Amino acid sequence: MGWMSRFMAAIAFLTLGILFSPETFGSNSQETPSSSKLEIGLKLAHLLSFSTAWGAALWVTFVGGIIMFKNLPRHQFGNLQSKMFPAYFSMVGGCCATCVTSFGYLHPWNSSECAEKYQLGFLVSAFAFTLTNLFVFTPMTIEMMKQRHKVEREENIGEEVGWSKNREAAKKSPKLAAMNKKFGMIHGLSSLANIMSFGSLAMHSWYLAGKLKL
Repeated sequence: MGWMSRFMAAIAFLTLGILFSPETFGSNSQETPSSSKLEIGLKLAHLLSFSTAWGAALWVTFVGGIIMFKNLPRHQFGNLQSKMFPAYFSMVGGCCATCVTSFGYLHPWNSSECAEKYQLGFLVSAFAFTLTNLFVFTPMTIEMMKQRHKVEREENIGEEVGWSKNREAAKKSPKLAAMNKKFGMIHGLSSLANIMSFGSLAMHSWYLAGKLKL
């Protein structure tokens, strides 16, 4: 099944969920006001965007990346990450933008309570950290990775799984050791920004949980 087929299947299930929602077939015979329909639509957009961003961040940060690193040759792993992370940060950034927009509309700053203002701040923080990763740290990391791969190929390493050969080669190659240090610093900043974004979303998840009625 291609990506378009999967996307259309997801849209079909979403459409069925909307059609058979209580708001559509509820006991209230009066027509739902357009303002209420707009609010429901914004809440749906917020929930879907938040859950997508949260799930993607959880998987990429704590599951998928670790599994790939432990099972793929290091250069292959790096090349895959260089293709995946721009798409990942673009998707999460788009989801965070939707969350900020919908939440800001539903809770105008001047009339919202302190808790809502804090939540809007968390969402804006997640969006800002994600954009920083997308436009600053990720391009720097990818460029540094390419330079280091070139040096490692000269050392006949990089096709193994894990860091063992790199560390051994770095002891004899000051150039590789310097690249490792610079790459580690840039990658560390990128990871920190990603964790801060994830943490901001985690704070908002606690807020949403308090609003749910199950």
